[in-house]
Amino acid sequence: MNNNTYHVLITGTNRGIGLTFVKQYAADGWNVIAACRDPQSAVKLQLLASTHRNIQIIALDMTDFSQIDTSALQLKDQKIDVLINNAGVYPESSLNNIDYDDWATAFKINTMAPLKMAEAFMPHVAASQIKKIVTLSSKMGSLDENTSGSSYIYRSSKTAVNMVMKNLSIDLKPYGIAVVTLHPGWVQTDMGGPNGLIDSQTSVTGLRKVIADLSLASSGKFIAYDGSEIAW
Repeated sequence: MNNNTYHVLITGTNRGIGLTFVKQYAADGWNVIAACRDPQSAVKLQLLASTHRNIQIIALDMTDFSQIDTSALQLKDQKIDVLINNAGVYPESSLNNIDYDDWATAFKINTMAPLKMAEAFMPHVAASQIKKIVTLSSKMGSLDENTSGSSYIYRSSKTAVNMVMKNLSIDLKPYGIAVVTLHPGWVQTDMGGPNGLIDSQTSVTGLRKVIADLSLASSGKFIAYDGSEIAW
């Protein structure tokens, strides 16, 4: 099967891991729907799209659920083989230093929006050949791995999305849709910071292999970019 028949929808594509996903999938001949909050300011994404006819940019704000519904309706005839929930935020937080409004926003973007995307685009995925939904989580959302504390907002939002996607993997199995949460590693991005252990190319190359290997048998798991399974 020629890859140019495959379609991937990726959120949060203006920079970092999301932009690298767009680059790699487009280079491999996939048709890429690149979603970001403000396409006009996404200079690198716009430049990439200008040299790749298989990249379509759409405006999608993860806090605007009505916009998600509208986008799904506009793309109703488009099959989506892989949906990648990549968009996320990382507000700084520690004990006695928590902005509760930021926490609510983080939950909306990191936890609720991935499920909203899955609900809105489930028909598109179900109609495709590959039928996969993946959400970028983090090892920081693992209860088992937490030995350093702090980062209350980010950790809790990622722990919650892990449960949401575990639920979704069960509910969508009858439709033949595989669902996983993925840990990209500590990546050198604007969000991850300059001290990250790997670059986005390494992370995304590994994540794409995990996505390619994903099946209903591995649906519902929490997997790192290197293919290793992470304890909840």
